[in-house]
Amino acid sequence: MAAHAHIEPNAHIRGLVEFRAGDGPMVRIPEGPVQVVLAEDSAVIHWEEGGAALNTAIPRTDYDEHVEAGRIVGPATGAGA
Repeated sequence: MAAHAHIEPNAHIRGLVEFRAGDGPMVRIPEGPVQVVLAEDSAVIHWEEGGAALNTAIPRTDYDEHVEAGRIVGPATGAGA
């Protein structure tokens, strides 16, 4: 049996959250539990889809906009977060 990564959810996607993979089209992160790791200038989002562990980094400003709009419910944001 193959081992696979397991995320520790600390947030939920509750609306349309997309990212661009390289020069390709926009890719939607499915609604549901995710793990978010916040940095000063970015947010790394980890999720599982179809048995695969996936992740992306988005600019912190985009993450904060998603949180303010209620599309991501999770770790605190804003100054000093």
